[in-house]
Amino acid sequence: MKLRTILASFATLLVAGAVQAQPKDEVLLDMQRAFSQGNKAKLAQLLPAAQGHILEPWAAYWDLRARLDTASTQEVQAFFTRYAGTYQEDRLRADWLQQLGQRREWEAFAQDYARYRMRDDRELRCYNLLVQFLREGPNAPATLADDVRKNWLAQREADDGCTTAASRLIGERTGPHRLTAADAWRKARQSIEANRPRAAAAAVEIVAPEALPAVAELNANPTRFLTSKVFAASRVRREMVGLALIKLATSDIDNAAGMLESKWGPQMNPEERDWIWGVIGRQATQRLLPEAQGYFANVMRDANLSDELLAWKVRAALRTAKGPDWKTILQAITAMSDEGRADPAWAYWRARALLATGNTESHRAEAQKLLEGIASARGFYEQLALEELGQQVTVPPDPAPPTEAEKQAARLNPGLQRALYAIGIGLRTEGNREWNYSTNLHRNGGLAERELLAAAQLACDREVWDRCINTSERTKTEFDADTRFPMPFRDSVVKRSREIGLDPAYVYGLMRQESRFVMDAKSTVGAAGLMQVMPATARWTARKLGMTNFTIDQLHERDTNIAIGTGYLKLVLDDFGGSMPMAAAAYNAGPGRPRAWRNGPVMEGAAWAETVPFQETRDYVKKVVSNATVYAAILTRQPQSLKARLGTVGPREATQPGPNTDLP
Repeated sequence: MKLRTILASFATLLVAGAVQAQPKDEVLLDMQRAFSQGNKAKLAQLLPAAQGHILEPWAAYWDLRARLDTASTQEVQAFFTRYAGTYQEDRLRADWLQQLGQRREWEAFAQDYARYRMRDDRELRCYNLLVQFLREGPNAPATLADDVRKNWLAQREADDGCTTAASRLIGERTGPHRLTAADAWRKARQSIEANRPRAAAAAVEIVAPEALPAVAELNANPTRFLTSKVFAASRVRREMVGLALIKLATSDIDNAAGMLESKWGPQMNPEERDWIWGVIGRQATQRLLPEAQGYFANVMRDANLSDELLAWKVRAALRTAKGPDWKTILQAITAMSDEGRADPAWAYWRARALLATGNTESHRAEAQKLLEGIASARGFYEQLALEELGQQVTVPPDPAPPTEAEKQAARLNPGLQRALYAIGIGLRTEGNREWNYSTNLHRNGGLAERELLAAAQLACDREVWDRCINTSERTKTEFDADTRFPMPFRDSVVKRSREIGLDPAYVYGLMRQESRFVMDAKSTVGAAGLMQVMPATARWTARKLGMTNFTIDQLHERDTNIAIGTGYLKLVLDDFGGSMPMAAAAYNAGPGRPRAWRNGPVMEGAAWAETVPFQETRDYVKKVVSNATVYAAILTRQPQSLKARLGTVGPREATQPGPNTDLP
């Protein structure tokens, strides 16, 4: 009751506007710093001073979380009771559940997991699935083994929960709730290719603990391992050879392909051989090698590949010298899982492949259905699907604005209040987490559409643009352009863009992706401000623009950041002949990489974007250009074409000036 009273009083202030800084704010900031430093003594010392503050649940969480390994069950349960319904209760419950799982206290785990609301932690899901199996045996859900497999394979690093659950189910000899040795070897293969030796070793230990020294040996020097072996008769020895070939392929594709073809391939079964050819094909595709499709052609059954490897097979087929190999694209996407084919990227390319290869009414009907299923203004492939259907990108009609009652409910939401307050005093990470929890996870399915619109509007009104955009993007039927694609600092952005010959929509599309309009945003590598400019790039651009007395601190000043960011973007865009996708790639990954990525066949822009080797840059290019298309529709109030913005991409023409090698 005390906490609700405190929150209600702060809600009154929120209704009127921004909450004024409170004397205890510095206490919260000091506690956050102490928590990040692991300073338990200081947390205990400061905790009494945080009582009564709107962020008291955070203070109590930091204090207890720092000493959770020695806390009693009674103290933990008392925290759950005192802060019931808060993000901090659920966050600590997740931390507590992890400890219970590691201690194998399954009964206590089951009781607390039933009260855990977020359900977004894969390790905890695996623990829970294991508990279900241990308690229910043959009566456990029929999907249990598939759920364990899915979560285990999706984990990037080894963790106790999924490894333990997988190990237990692999130990099952019969019955529906079992994994197989093949699942463990698949996990090991994926981990070796991703350079995660600990996860690979954990998977191998389940099925062949005696092979762990060989895993370390092949990971350290795959060539020596492979040349020291004569044959691979048993399953374990074949898999060790396969792991060594996969490791070798990450650094020496030709050598790996040669050894597979001449020595090791005949000793392997078809599934093992296909997987390794798929890995070699993926590595070649990521390096944009013309041999990539040839490597993939050695795969006898696409069904032996994972969705991830099949996606790279599609990318290789998009980039052939003669243009897209539509037959291979169709075959690879057809072999994907139902979940893989549902991805808008593969739905779009499957539709394109059907239209290119099929001359029957059934092919055209399937393509039409696929395109209609994703077509909208919401994203890259959704916009491309619209254009394939003969439409252009327009701004959807505005939904009915939130009513006063809906807006009041958002203002009075305790989690949203705490989130906005935390962000307002500089605890952005904590505020973002609590906001996301309150909108997405506090109750099953998250907030309803109208509630999301009201929460997004609240964030926009408070100029917390990243929460505004992210929340608005969660609506599935409503499309509120004002909150999904806001345009803060409009006068400054439009004026500056037009002064230097940039499309303001393109600037907004990039800025939205870079910082979500957070002026003090700073990346882990040091990029700063609205347009996330790196310090060295900022200094270079400032000199080019004739800005005297420039200092890096000025990157957090709105107009300076816009001036430098747009100035650099203009130079990059000019260097790439006005190509928006290549300039976006250069802004994200540096100009040298897209200069190499453009070499090869002349491609439609969408296909080129899909074959960008780096996942981060690939997603970035798609989002920047599709964002720009929507912003252009908003600014001009005219239908727009994403395809026109993408254009075509190919080698620099001989008549064009050489690259500006001075560009950082």
